[in-house]
Amino acid sequence: MDEASAGLTPSVRTTLDSRWRRTLDQLAAQHRERRLVPPSGIDFSSNDYLGYASKPHADDPALSASGAASRLLRGQHPLWDEVESQLAAWHGAEAALVFASGYAANEGVLSTLIEPGDWVASDALNHASIIDGLRLSKAERFVFRHLDLGHLEEGLQTAKGQRFIVVESLYGMDGDLAPLADLASLAERYGAALIVDEAHATGCWGNEGGGLVDAQGLRNRVLCSIHTGGKALGVHGAYVVGSHQMCDYLVNRCRHFIFTTALPPRLGAWWKQMVTWVCHDGDARNRLHANARRFSESLALHGVRVPSESYIVPIVLGADERAVAAAASLQAQGFDVRAIRPPTVPEGAARLRVSIHADHEPATLDALADAIARIVRGA
Repeated sequence: MDEASAGLTPSVRTTLDSRWRRTLDQLAAQHRERRLVPPSGIDFSSNDYLGYASKPHADDPALSASGAASRLLRGQHPLWDEVESQLAAWHGAEAALVFASGYAANEGVLSTLIEPGDWVASDALNHASIIDGLRLSKAERFVFRHLDLGHLEEGLQTAKGQRFIVVESLYGMDGDLAPLADLASLAERYGAALIVDEAHATGCWGNEGGGLVDAQGLRNRVLCSIHTGGKALGVHGAYVVGSHQMCDYLVNRCRHFIFTTALPPRLGAWWKQMVTWVCHDGDARNRLHANARRFSESLALHGVRVPSESYIVPIVLGADERAVAAAASLQAQGFDVRAIRPPTVPEGAARLRVSIHADHEPATLDALADAIARIVRGA
């Protein structure tokens, strides 16, 4: 077996760990290694110029010290250590690091971990934040046809340098699932590191809602996964889970983390509560998937078949004007469905994007399916 086909994920991790360790050691030798330290003493380091950020919170004075600064200045709070430990334990990972938003997490993580001279494969329908992060990385980019593993392998066969593959686990405009196990095997065969954006899957898959990587038992076969709180969890912010060393490296090298004002600690308390709820709310996940099946089946009974495998259901109508008119018609009937147009989706693929929820009533889903069918038929 040649070296490419024997390139297992542990060897890739060793290579990247060595790369990160060299940088961290150099910073330590220069006395420039950064550590997250909670605030103490009288504040002369934050940007809380008017003193507003340090005013006691009416409900919980202990959560008042937001610091109006990045976490490396005075924005660190013990609650964020607790949140990150909870997130790491939830995913069975070594560590987690919280970011201000999903966009910042994707763009920051990718542009930091992937370097000039590396090679990275990106699915053609990856989110804008992934595209921007890869542009910033200045690595050689290979865009493969959506979920076309044959096309991906063609790129891997000629790739040079450290290889990466970046995909979403659940695509937010098409509702389809990436074949993560097959992607992991392909990554291992060619010595590539697999990075998975779990934005639309977090909270909704697996016994405890950790997402599709965890639901499929692939945690040890991906380099890291990136998650947002702003979808199923209903809370501001995002996070990446991976190794301790990777998170240390991001703390020291990721501009999106270093130069961003920390989220307020009162939001950390909200994070802890929401993760606990999600972990234990299997009923909501079951209702969500049952509702998604019912809606697709109801559409099929009306002769409308959709390719979605999830609770994100695209109704592709083609022309922008048709999608806009269809959305207006549904909104007039009391259904808040929006039109999605280019450049969010490809030219000629304007659509309605239907987002199914756990708390939708069956009769409501059937009524919406009927209304959409009438639009599709031109009735």
